[in-house]
Amino acid sequence: MKSHQSLAEFLEHLWDCGFKLTDEQVRFIYFAKKYTNSSEWLSSIALEMMLKLQFNFDGSFYISLLELLNESGVRSRKEIERVLQEKGIH
Repeated sequence: MKSHQSLAEFLEHLWDCGFKLTDEQVRFIYFAKKYTNSSEWLSSIALEMMLKLQFNFDGSFYISLLELLNESGVRSRKEIERVLQEKGIH
C-alpha cells in the first residue's frame, strides 16, 4: 500500500487485485472510520492488516483493530507492528 493512498484508493486497489468487498462491507468500513475517528491512513492500514490476518472481511475485528490502534496512538507501520506483536495479534 502506498503511504499517500486514500481509503477509497486502497479499496479500489483491493478490487483490482480481485478482493471484492460488498457494498455493505464498504459502508461498514466507512462507518468504522467515522465511529473511531480514524484517519484515512490508519483505516487503510487496519484494513490491510485485518485482511492479512483473517483472509476475509470481519467487521468486528476491523473496528476492534481500529480502536486498539487509535488508543495506542501509532504513527507508523513499525509502531503498528509493535502494538500487534505486544497484543499477540501479529
